Amino acid sequence: MSGHHPLLKKAKKLPDAPGIYFFYDKSKSLMYVGKATSLKDRVSSYFVGQRGSRPIEQFVAQIASIKVEKTDSVLEAVIAEANSIRKLQPKYNVLGKDNRSWNYILITKEAYPRIVTMRQHEMETRFPGFSISDFKFDTGDLKKRYSHVFGPFPGLNTKAALKLLRQLFQFSSCQKQREKNDKKGSSKACLYRQMGQCLGVCTNEISSSEYKNKVIRPLVSLLKGGKKRLVATLERRMKKASKVQEYEEAARLRNQLKSLQRIHDIAILNKSWFSAPVVSADVVRRIEGYDISNLGSSGVVGSMVVFDTGGPIKSEYRKFKIKTVDGQSDVDALEEVLRRRLKHSEWQYPDVMLIDGGKPQVNRIQKVLRELHIDIPIVGIAKGPARDRNDFTLPSTAGVADVARKDGALPHLSAGRRRSFIKWISANKSLLIQVRDEAHRFAIKYQRSLRKIGKR
Repeated sequence: MSGHHPLLKKAKKLPDAPGIYFFYDKSKSLMYVGKATSLKDRVSSYFVGQRGSRPIEQFVAQIASIKVEKTDSVLEAVIAEANSIRKLQPKYNVLGKDNRSWNYILITKEAYPRIVTMRQHEMETRFPGFSISDFKFDTGDLKKRYSHVFGPFPGLNTKAALKLLRQLFQFSSCQKQREKNDKKGSSKACLYRQMGQCLGVCTNEISSSEYKNKVIRPLVSLLKGGKKRLVATLERRMKKASKVQEYEEAARLRNQLKSLQRIHDIAILNKSWFSAPVVSADVVRRIEGYDISNLGSSGVVGSMVVFDTGGPIKSEYRKFKIKTVDGQSDVDALEEVLRRRLKHSEWQYPDVMLIDGGKPQVNRIQKVLRELHIDIPIVGIAKGPARDRNDFTLPSTAGVADVARKDGALPHLSAGRRRSFIKWISANKSLLIQVRDEAHRFAIKYQRSLRKIGKR
């Protein structure tokens, strides 16, 4: 398809932000609803390049107008898309191949409701009355077993989505552990309780009514698209808890509010839903993030965290006590960390390295990679003294060709790859910020643990 579609110019002016988009034909009938990590990139992609096999891509010429709605996060775009498909039933969403990747989130009717997911074909098989065209959710066993059914969610990475929702709402999946405890008279905590991601269903620390009020109702509110109303409700609860001196509950609500207001959620989309070219989610399956914690001239430490398309892989995190650097040089400490990390050839190399820092840190790491003949894209995030900025930095291109000629190292990124990498960064800022924040948290945690040991 040529790049002369009359709507291309308008598409390129759309926000570089998450949201949903609506395509209408000449008669103003709704053709399609979609979600985007970047409205600008996603919508523009329909009007340039070759068309795919999806029904809407075969009828791009019929699109006469576009409407978009920005959201604060990809999660909210996913929810808004699902609610729009369910309510409006756009022609090209319901038709064809897209519905094969539809997923649903269901909440069981139990004392401590569980959160489960099902694919479209499983819904149709298990519940014969279930209908794609009219979205009837009140049929037979479906209504008996589940209090809520949310969806359809096209292209959703359900594992990553549930992981995110658990972090936001601390829902329980430890009913079996609870039953074991009841039989044995035990109070063994499940893994998520030990991680602080469960309110203690397994250990009888929360009643059924409390669980539904603190966990299920807020989760349902978000999945219905009511984030603003939910935030207001949680703020009222937090103030009330603080007023009656329930400080632990007030702190929990405060943390939940912060998480809701800073949702980092790119990974909840399957890789086919990313629109950035060349350096895309098909290629970037592993990101390593690095940070240095320097609370004085001694005890400097470094952290390495690892993310894939499903989120953090905590079993592959690594921590480093700086051994060769005197004083407070974060750049030198970072170089030591990278050199020690790269000696471990048994650790899988990342597709992207994320550095907590600006040009000095990024350019030093680029120098190390060139010296070792390793070609991995690097991006840094400079946070500012108050950690109130997110300035993305790429390595300097100055002298790349000269360095390559002198020592045989490859240029870090060709001009074409650099442009593609910049587009990928633009579409994945939230994910990169999440990696940066996690590297910082992990470094600080290690630093504090060493301080405690030193005081003993």
